[in-house]
Amino acid sequence: MTVPRLLNLSLLILFPIAWAAPLLRAGLLPIFGMTEISVLSGVQSLWNTDILLALIVVILALIAPIAKVIALEGLLGGWLTARVKPYLFHLARLAMADVFLIAIYITVIKGLGIGRVDVGWGLYLFTGCVLASLGLSIFAHKNKAA
Repeated sequence: MTVPRLLNLSLLILFPIAWAAPLLRAGLLPIFGMTEISVLSGVQSLWNTDILLALIVVILALIAPIAKVIALEGLLGGWLTARVKPYLFHLARLAMADVFLIAIYITVIKGLGIGRVDVGWGLYLFTGCVLASLGLSIFAHKNKAA
């Protein structure tokens, strides 16, 4: 098994860890303590208030990354044809959109000064997974052997 395939398959383990890991800790005022927010807890909260936004997050943060990992494994393993290469890059960009949205929300909340937001280690893990997935799709797109 090649190194790109091992890295790609490791994302099947790392993405679910990143979904459960704290993306950020938020609080209205420092004296009230901080609430940890993960992708999964965020989807759960959104589901109660805004189902459409929850579905968008599920597609961007959960379905797109895993679909891309599975499709890339099919390509690298020889089970899919090279015709899927252009779509892999687009799937990786969809997952990256979620990271940008989280960064924008953190910037807005900090800019308003009404609360406190600390970035959690899960945001770094999730961002790293998405960037690794994007890099692997670029590698597969440029690699003539795949």
